[in-house]
Amino acid sequence: MKLIDNLLFEKLCEKAEESPRRRAHHLIHDSHGDPVQRMLIALQPGTYFRPHRHSRPAKWELVLVLRGIAAWIGFDDQGRIAGRTEAGAHRDCKGLEYPPGTWHSLVCLRPDTVIFECKPGPFRRFNPRILRLGLQKRAHPMRHTGCAGWSGPCPVIASISQGEEAGRRCPDRVNRPESGT
Repeated sequence: MKLIDNLLFEKLCEKAEESPRRRAHHLIHDSHGDPVQRMLIALQPGTYFRPHRHSRPAKWELVLVLRGIAAWIGFDDQGRIAGRTEAGAHRDCKGLEYPPGTWHSLVCLRPDTVIFECKPGPFRRFNPRILRLGLQKRAHPMRHTGCAGWSGPCPVIASISQGEEAGRRCPDRVNRPESGT
């Protein structure tokens, strides 16, 4: 039996606080080869899951908030925000399930947030397809690279906590016209 309790949440949240990525994972499944991948992820404000989709093969993803609050952002194939959903342990919405192949991202809105994630296995490194929005992979998770003169938080991702409208686009090098045009 695997016990999932508040002590585990506290330890995981402490690890997330100390992590440069501002998150920490606790695998519930036994191996990356398991047919169902299940994990707890502790999140701290400032963490950011780059927009991605599970498309090879296409996989659904179920996420439930067990503690705190998180926001999920859906994107279309051009990088425009297609939707936004907040979920929390003490809110009406507790989580969501993305259909296979859906572009999505996640930001943490409350310290010590813990989510449960479940998706089909087996896990394969580099399996998710990343939507290239010009966001740094490392360093500060919500800062751009390559945006002409842009050094602050991405206005699209940073505005998620304010419930910005669908259809906004990240003002990065991928979505701008090529230089000279």
